[in-house]
Amino acid sequence: MRDFRVKSGEIELAVRERGEGNRPTVVLVHGYPDTGAVWDEVADRLAPRFRVVTYDVRGAGASSAPRDPLDYGLDALVGDLGAVLDGVGADEPVHLVGHDWGSVLGWEAVIGDRLRGRIASYTSISGPDRRHMARWVHRSLRSGPRGVAEVAGQARRSVYMPVLRAPRVGELMARGLAAAFARGMRAREGAEPRPGHPADTLPRDAVNGLGLYRVNLGRGSKAGADGDGSTDVPVQLIVPIKDRYGSPSLLLSARGPVARLYVRRAPAGHWVARSHPDLVARWVAEFADHIGGGPETPALAAARAAGEPDLDFGGDLVVVTGAGHGIGRATARAFAAEGARVVVADIDEVAARRTADEIGDRAHPYGVDVADASAMEDFAAHVRDAHGVPDVVVNNAGIAMAGSLLETSEDDWARVRSVNLDGVYRGCRLFGRQMVERGEGGHLVNVASMSAFGPSADTPAYSATKAAVLHLGGCLRSDLERHGIGVSTVCPGVIDTGLISRTDFVGLAPGAAAAVRERMAGAFERRGHPPEKVAAAILRAVRRDAPVVPVGVEAHAAGVLARVSPSATRALARAGRRAGDRLRAELQPR
Repeated sequence: MRDFRVKSGEIELAVRERGEGNRPTVVLVHGYPDTGAVWDEVADRLAPRFRVVTYDVRGAGASSAPRDPLDYGLDALVGDLGAVLDGVGADEPVHLVGHDWGSVLGWEAVIGDRLRGRIASYTSISGPDRRHMARWVHRSLRSGPRGVAEVAGQARRSVYMPVLRAPRVGELMARGLAAAFARGMRAREGAEPRPGHPADTLPRDAVNGLGLYRVNLGRGSKAGADGDGSTDVPVQLIVPIKDRYGSPSLLLSARGPVARLYVRRAPAGHWVARSHPDLVARWVAEFADHIGGGPETPALAAARAAGEPDLDFGGDLVVVTGAGHGIGRATARAFAAEGARVVVADIDEVAARRTADEIGDRAHPYGVDVADASAMEDFAAHVRDAHGVPDVVVNNAGIAMAGSLLETSEDDWARVRSVNLDGVYRGCRLFGRQMVERGEGGHLVNVASMSAFGPSADTPAYSATKAAVLHLGGCLRSDLERHGIGVSTVCPGVIDTGLISRTDFVGLAPGAAAAVRERMAGAFERRGHPPEKVAAAILRAVRRDAPVVPVGVEAHAAGVLARVSPSATRALARAGRRAGDRLRAELQPR
């Protein structure tokens, strides 16, 4: 390790170099209000294989500040980066990594001409390009209510920016930010302060860095100018999914203008380099190795697919159980249409293959009974070994059973529980463990039912298992949140999936059971909600990390009623019991 200083005009930049000088060079650029020390953990992990360069940007840490408090324009910052490359003798193109304002600077460096040919690859963390951002705002506002909501959500995240730009008020906020920085990073990011970070110079640096906001944002900036932000430099986006300051939608705005884009999602907040240094270092090294001539790993191939525009799940691996029919089939097709690779699992392997054939090359069929513990162990191991750790798992497999609990045998009870509840438990445990071990987050979706919201005399076994799935989802969500793994429980209402034709009616003669199935199937058909409606809700649940998602007016009403008036749900259950008694009396042979 060696420390030295580099001149950039009137500025002296404090530079630190780690590793051997004959190795590929990685340059790490920090954001606001940081110093190069924010990268220490990442740099130490990269140094055995790379020459690693960090530096304090102008006005931060041990670097000097410009005499003009507004001399923080992006042109000046790019000039500083060029001076550092010259100062370290970077004769070969370097691998650039930027975070926050360092990432904004990085985009200027790889899109403009000043450093053309000097950057081999670029990894951006939590800092969008100004051209990409302008394009994203324009397209989102024109796309409809969802896009408008995304822009409004980002505006809420960025509400501090106009405050930092304001005279005097900005200085007060900067000093308050410096005073609370360490506590906030610990509480919100899980990153403990340590010697060197936050830097002792933070109060001064926070005020100096206001020039970043005052000269580069607002009416006097060049935001939205200078083309579409295209670049021929390969770019890796690391998107912290818990970032409080940049929404995933905004941070993904590079999809489209950047020809060679790789997207990785980190289960972390804004200061991911401090909270997850192993992950960041691994991804930077893997990307640099590939751009330097190494093979494209399966993980990088998935990241490249995730960089395709307009595909929310491009490159993701999704596992769907019960995918041979109904909701599972529609869900597998919906994820594949959004660019995902899909493992199509079903107890009926022929049906699974039929669904996979409909999807094409992105689908991989597998026959498995979720009620069989050893078979599920083998299935989870097969998925990991053959395809990798899944990013999304949809535990959808289920069976229906109706009839009084007094008529439900031990075998009946064990069967409905083993599929509807135990199958979900196994899917969550086996694949959730893989996601935790990988350390890159993920999402579990458990398909319950509107029956989970209230009691039913006619479907006690089915309703009890679905209520257990709903509660299990809440427990898992609290447990797995710390690992960046989301858990959603989807509760469909009356959906025409064909499940009624496979429902067992205990306590009814075969003829009467067939008549009930026919009547109920007709009612479900008249309701007119296809399984694709649930599939769309499942994709929304993953995008938004929604905890509970009712599907259909009746499911929403049941959920609200269960919270607002439990006595009303019990009254409805009694009314349903009386209606069921009348139907059975009508259909039972005399």
